[in-house]
Amino acid sequence: MGQQRRLRVVQWATGGVGRAAIQGVLAHPELELAGAWVHSPDKAGRDVGELAGLDPVGVTAVATLEEVLAIGADCVVYAPLVPDEAEVAALLRSGADVVTPVGWVYPDPARTGTLREACAAGGSTLHGTGIHPGGITERFPLMLSAVTGSVTHVRAEEFSDIRTYDAPDVVRHVMGFGGTVEEAESSPMAKLLGGGFKSSVRMVVAELGFRADEVRTTVENAVATAPIDSPIGRIDPGRVAGRRFRWEAVVDGEPVVTAAVNWLMGEEHLEGPDGPWGFGPEGERFEIEVSGDPAVRMTLHGLQPESVAAGLVRNPGVVSTAHHCVSAIPYVCAAEPGIRTYLDLPLIAGRAAPHLAR
Repeated sequence: MGQQRRLRVVQWATGGVGRAAIQGVLAHPELELAGAWVHSPDKAGRDVGELAGLDPVGVTAVATLEEVLAIGADCVVYAPLVPDEAEVAALLRSGADVVTPVGWVYPDPARTGTLREACAAGGSTLHGTGIHPGGITERFPLMLSAVTGSVTHVRAEEFSDIRTYDAPDVVRHVMGFGGTVEEAESSPMAKLLGGGFKSSVRMVVAELGFRADEVRTTVENAVATAPIDSPIGRIDPGRVAGRRFRWEAVVDGEPVVTAAVNWLMGEEHLEGPDGPWGFGPEGERFEIEVSGDPAVRMTLHGLQPESVAAGLVRNPGVVSTAHHCVSAIPYVCAAEPGIRTYLDLPLIAGRAAPHLAR
């Protein structure tokens, strides 16, 4: 047998996730970087390797959908800040598979008719990996639930220092940090997050067989009690320096599946509605807990950087989100056309480092 052809991949958007995905594609033995779409006109025409902080790779960035379609990619890693369904549909109709961290983790069939039609027309596949940082709120809890029974509650929760997220405009103006509580509560963050996290909760509800219908959302804020220095500038006392979002599926008024994030500007001088906020003795982490027979809990470290300075250079959570997309590509390209979730795909795995690969 001859060597299998590498899958041609286009990276859509070159923010933090996009840059890490480009690096991941270049290191993956089954993939070939075929192009990249960029939002900023001054990036168009530049070498994609340079945009990702690497040496030139001989691939030029483009700035239009038409130019991406002309590349003829096997798969597009679609990673803008906010998804555009029309763009995704056009990619799918062209015959390109799409892997994305920004939507369609467990989509409502009643709202995906256009995308299902696009998949049928192009013989293509759409897969949402999730942005938290991919799998933590649905894939991993379902995996952990296999070792217990009579499940009564599933919880997936993040505790992170948001100062390490290198997107100051997003942190201030979208996430609502540094402003008043009223400004934070009117920010679009809860709505932007809700679509993804509610989908994750609903996937776990459906697969475990809970009779929950409602997914309720709660948002809490902590304010600074003393000045806090941060990458978005000084946060004065009384201004928002911590946010907690929680999505819960309930049965008879009690939560059965919970997804939550705790984003803090450090853990000093923070006061929330329930008292001082901090990460606790275990520090920054992701927790997955399944209450059942027996109750089991898993804590993940390593997805947050060792320091604020290190995170602003390379944030492991962002890199992990990108790698989860890249690792999924061979499996998505081998799948039947249509919208495919974790429940439809086999086990997704990474690949050996190039210097250790056979």
